[in-house]
Amino acid sequence: MPNPQTYASGAEEWLTSREVAQLTKLAPQTLSNLRWRGEGPAFTKLSPGRGGRIRYRRRDVEQWLAGETATAA
Repeated sequence: MPNPQTYASGAEEWLTSREVAQLTKLAPQTLSNLRWRGEGPAFTKLSPGRGGRIRYRRRDVEQWLAGETATAA
């Protein structure tokens, strides 16, 4: 059964902040701070406001970890 966070084509896997925290070995609050400062991996905000849901593309996180990108727009 395919991962529900993967598009039908399977090309893009979207991760939650918690999943990215586990992948990067960073605390969720650290990821939040990086987003606020514009220093973390690229992300998408799915809903408005402070409690808005955040998602990251797996490839963006992997590139950020490899030091290839540093944008969070």
